[in-house]
Amino acid sequence: MKRIIQSIAAAVIATTMLCGPSFADEVPLLDGVTARAGDNPTVEAGKFKKDAPWVIGMSHFGVNANTWTVQVAHEAEAAAAKDKRIAKFILLDAGFDQKKQVADIEDLIAQKVDAIIVQPVTSTSADASIAKAVAAGIPVIVHTGRIESDAFTTEIQGGAEHFGKVMGDFLVKDLGGKGNIWVLRGLAGHPEDTNRYNGLLQALKGTDVKIIAEEHGDWQYDKAKKLCETLYLNNPEVDGIWSSGADMTRACVDVFKQFGAKIPPITGEGNNGFFGQWIADGFKSISAEYSPAQGAAGIRAAVALLEGKDLKKHYDYNPPGWDLEKVKKYYRDDLSANVWWPSELPEDKLKEFYAKK
Repeated sequence: MKRIIQSIAAAVIATTMLCGPSFADEVPLLDGVTARAGDNPTVEAGKFKKDAPWVIGMSHFGVNANTWTVQVAHEAEAAAAKDKRIAKFILLDAGFDQKKQVADIEDLIAQKVDAIIVQPVTSTSADASIAKAVAAGIPVIVHTGRIESDAFTTEIQGGAEHFGKVMGDFLVKDLGGKGNIWVLRGLAGHPEDTNRYNGLLQALKGTDVKIIAEEHGDWQYDKAKKLCETLYLNNPEVDGIWSSGADMTRACVDVFKQFGAKIPPITGEGNNGFFGQWIADGFKSISAEYSPAQGAAGIRAAVALLEGKDLKKHYDYNPPGWDLEKVKKYYRDDLSANVWWPSELPEDKLKEFYAKK
């Protein structure tokens, strides 16, 4: 028996040596995030290692764009505050202004921060500044929007085509491969809007599901509500609605209820207000996952690089969609419509930011 155990142990060690580090050795960036398959270089271990305390900067594409972007900032701030080695966390808001984002990154470089996290305004707006930061020895972590340059140090990319396809596949299946749909897109020109829409087009390819109306609601409740009211008044005969964001989904659901009409199959995501609607009204839907805790994942990636750990250049966050049963496990009636799931915020912060008034 002893020899058998020794043989098994030797085999396990040999397998580990051949296959590389086990999952336990990998940096846990965010639940559901995995290293991209295929050509995926490793950031050299120790390349950006620095002794603590550290100063970490973040260029946010637009903190107050909607409730989700606000929570991303909260998640990043909470993760930075939790790590006592981070002496200062500097969060700069580009306000969806490309020139402002360039200036913000230049400012962080001038302050000689130890790492920079970038949420790009567009796919090209921050490219030159990111390259300048890395050339200055500052690692750059990109998330919430792909860029055309590969000058960054590492990226964590969720949503995008996967997000749009999860929702598109749901509509195609529910409609039996034919029907007319409305499409509510996000902010025009933002890479996340473009990529989610491309995912929808992938899902619709080869089907008889037709887009009969397409508008940009900027991921905002108020704008989407006006759009949905106009669309409904122009032609209420729609078989399904593809919505790129849950604030827009909530708005459209409210419009159909306002007119006393049956709510068609409509896609959503992990927003507490949307979850409450779905549970109460029982319409057909799916929730694509796009956690605001990507803000915290960016902090963890920065810390890992400053600790001298090796990371892959590309990470993907492509979780499956949520059904109603999973939604019921997360929904919080004591919190406002503005909180998003899954979240890493501690209970005291959830209540501070999102308790119902």
